Amino acid sequence: MSDDTSAQTPFCVVLTTVESEAQAEALAQQIVQARLGACVQVQDIKSFYIWQGEARQEREYLLLIKTRSALYPQLQDFIRTHHSYETPEIVQLPITAGWPDYLAWIEAGTLTRAS
Repeated sequence: MSDDTSAQTPFCVVLTTVESEAQAEALAQQIVQARLGACVQVQDIKSFYIWQGEARQEREYLLLIKTRSALYPQLQDFIRTHHSYETPEIVQLPITAGWPDYLAWIEAGTLTRAS
C-alpha cells in the first residue's frame, strides 16, 4: 500500500438507513460477520424527506459501512436482501484519502475478493 494518502484508494464508505436501533444493530453485525464491511458505525438521526408525495420526518438509524469498493455490488445485494424498506438508501462514497494503516485494516477485515 502506498504512503501517498492523497491518491484515490480502493476503499469506500457505504451509507444506509433503517427504522429502528434493533434493525441497525442486527444489520451491522450481519455485515461485519459476512466480512462485507470491516466496521459499521450506527448513528441515531432524524430524516426529512418526501415519500409518495407526502412530506415526512422520521427518526432513523444511519449505518456508515467501511469497506472495499470491489465489494460494493455484494454489499448492495446483501443490504437489499436484509432491509425492510421498499426503497432503501444505499449510497457509496469513495474514500479518496486515508491513513494507510487504517486502510490496511479495512482491507484485512473484509473479504479478500468479490465473488
